[in-house]
Amino acid sequence: MKAPHSAPCVEEAEGTVKELRAALAEAGITLPSLGLDPVSLAREAPCPLVELGRCSVETAQRLAAVLR
Repeated sequence: MKAPHSAPCVEEAEGTVKELRAALAEAGITLPSLGLDPVSLAREAPCPLVELGRCSVETAQRLAAVLR
């Protein structure tokens, strides 16, 4: 039996990924592997984690600069 909060948690996580992708795009940054971690979704009651993924050194430097 899945916990009643499972679907809302996944929906919130998907929305957050969408918002993050848009904010990064505004800063000219693309994280190609940005998405939800599939392992965290495989639980009976999903509690999603956001997977930022890999990026080039240049992208990491740009991200650090934006965060400063």
